[in-house]
Amino acid sequence: MATTRVLQVFTVMNRGGAESMIMNYYRSIDKNKVQFDFLVHRKERAAFDDEIESLGGKIYRMNPISPFFPGAYYNELRKFFEEHKEYTIVHSHLNTFSCFPLKIAKEFNIPCRIAHAHIAIEPIRLKDVLSNSESLKETFKKLVKFQLKKKIHKYSTHSFSCGEKAGKWLFKEKTAFTIMNNAIDAKAFAYDSIVSDTYKKEHDLENKLVIGHVGRFTSQKNHSYILKIFNQLVQKKEDSVLVFIGDGPLRAKIEEEAKSLSIDDKIRFLGVRTDIPQLYQMLDVFVFPSFYEGLPVTLIEAQAAGLKVFASDRITREVHLTKDIEFLPITISPEVWADKILEKISEEKANNFDIVKNKGYDIQKNTEIFQDFYLKQTHK
Repeated sequence: MATTRVLQVFTVMNRGGAESMIMNYYRSIDKNKVQFDFLVHRKERAAFDDEIESLGGKIYRMNPISPFFPGAYYNELRKFFEEHKEYTIVHSHLNTFSCFPLKIAKEFNIPCRIAHAHIAIEPIRLKDVLSNSESLKETFKKLVKFQLKKKIHKYSTHSFSCGEKAGKWLFKEKTAFTIMNNAIDAKAFAYDSIVSDTYKKEHDLENKLVIGHVGRFTSQKNHSYILKIFNQLVQKKEDSVLVFIGDGPLRAKIEEEAKSLSIDDKIRFLGVRTDIPQLYQMLDVFVFPSFYEGLPVTLIEAQAAGLKVFASDRITREVHLTKDIEFLPITISPEVWADKILEKISEEKANNFDIVKNKGYDIQKNTEIFQDFYLKQTHK
């Protein structure tokens, strides 16, 4: 039986939530039966590219999509599908922008065209614009996305989502959708006291309260608010350290803000890392005050690692798997977050592997479901 090749469509294969999710599935899937190739929209190499190629995947690079002038992109994609007739499944992870590649996939009669929802964007609120808590640029981006999502159902044959909230946002009442859990290798993230002690020692974090965040430096993740929380925390507990894992366009801005608050000497910017499961082990608390999300895989990972998690109340409660997570408003004083953190630090870390597995977020069972779906599309 020939191997089914699935074309996964992303912006760029860096360590974001959706990208990490699909790589979890890719590592676990039977590559004698199903192989992933990737269509990306950046010319530069990305964090996962080497691993993709080592697993037998191909990476095709396109120019970025211009939502206002998509003609050149459409022509580029038409040429691609003329040259690559082997794909019968196109799985797009571009959220609202999925309408662009799926439109041309439909034009080429590709029988399985999947739109996958990964975020649920909060509505535009006039008070956010007037108070400058949301920039005009961000508001304009939202307006474009709200318009584009109306077209998704025209071009897709299947609708997937990381959770209920993201699916309802992207597809609304027009389309039923299937939830594909943002599953992880829960065993790799399970709390390990030996790894925790080793990593704390290597990073000079022994006998310190370690606050952590994993995510790209973009406006969505609300890093400025994390700094405000941490600024309050160090005034109450001086031996606290903040660890940022990830990179992105706003990193330099956040570094400058840290300096202006005179807390930069207590912050570690670790950048993009490959040892994420081990890094979780050296954290004590995980903070995640995003403006919006879908179902963030980082919160699954953090709970699997037994961390005390404090997340924005704008995030779906579907991610509430253990007793270790608490949701707080991002409209309240950062001092409240700091106080909540201090209330929890005396609690020991738990091994949450069984909880994460039993609630459907371990990768092995989910991969079987994913793989069976792909194979059924090929052999209809």
